[in-house]
Amino acid sequence: MKLSSASFADNEKIPGEFAFCTPDPAHHVCLGANRNPQLSWSDLPAGTRSFALICHDPDVPSKGDDVNQEGRSVPASLPRVDFFHWVLIDLPPTLTQIAAGEFSADVTPRGKAGPAAPHGTRQGINDYTGWFAGDGDMSGDYYGYDGPCPPWNDEIRHRYVFTVFALDVERLPVAGKFTGQQVRDAMAGHILGQASLTGTYTLNPNVMP
Repeated sequence: MKLSSASFADNEKIPGEFAFCTPDPAHHVCLGANRNPQLSWSDLPAGTRSFALICHDPDVPSKGDDVNQEGRSVPASLPRVDFFHWVLIDLPPTLTQIAAGEFSADVTPRGKAGPAAPHGTRQGINDYTGWFAGDGDMSGDYYGYDGPCPPWNDEIRHRYVFTVFALDVERLPVAGKFTGQQVRDAMAGHILGQASLTGTYTLNPNVMP
């Protein structure tokens, strides 16, 4: 399988229009356009009955003590964990591309609706659901795509890995507010092929090229 994007090249910077937050000199960050990037996939395995798409950031700090704190930084040596930005399942086998902005075109306080999505697909909740859980203005269930917003004081540039999976089932056995990890578990034993594309992003002016 092959996965490509007209929005960014593999291992290159993701443009700000596809991010949840963009740099702001006065306030560190401001809200971005939060559009999902364009994606297309090819060289599909025989017997594919559906696709699943996951976008995750493997570089999220495992502890939040220093995150976005003035006068401090998130050290590069800190262990990192996964943060899911998009969980999309039940894409029909006839669908081989997603247009830019088709599934997300803005930041939606308290999250976008779900799980039903275009083309008969379903979207799980992303990890902004947990991140904003204690925020009175932003808390809610964040279904679908919400783009990059790494800590503005992180010493490393974050990676955002988009992976399309070709599956031998038409519908994955998950329901309700399913998560990225639940989809990973449900796909076990059903993956015929997969392809990934990685973009990078930072809000730290000291890390930017």
